[in-house]
Amino acid sequence: QVQLVESGGGLVQAGGSLRLSCAASGSIFSINTMGWYRQAPGKQRELVATITSGGITNYADFVKGRFTISRDNAKNTVYVQMDSLKPEDTAVYYCNAVVRTLERRNIGSYYWGQGTQVTVSS
Repeated sequence: QVQLVESGGGLVQAGGSLRLSCAASGSIFSINTMGWYRQAPGKQRELVATITSGGITNYADFVKGRFTISRDNAKNTVYVQMDSLKPEDTAVYYCNAVVRTLERRNIGSYYWGQGTQVTVSS
């Protein structure tokens, strides 16, 4: 099994910054794309940013220029630096990873973290 554990959420004022981390552990053979998604109350989960194992990044338009995704492949960890936060960024942020396990090396499966709350006050 694979576990993803997020950390770094909290309460911040508008214009402030937070850095989220997500560490993957368990029966990992390799990790392909890692990413961050978010879900605000009453809304569907939406993509925030993704990063491939080679470092290619993709961002949702609403975070471009404000958020930066990065990863440490040696630590199986993905980060997102969130700057210039806005009240509308308030949501539960979820980590996602496409993982090939030691038991199923030919198939990548999606795994999710439990989520971490980010609240931006105005």
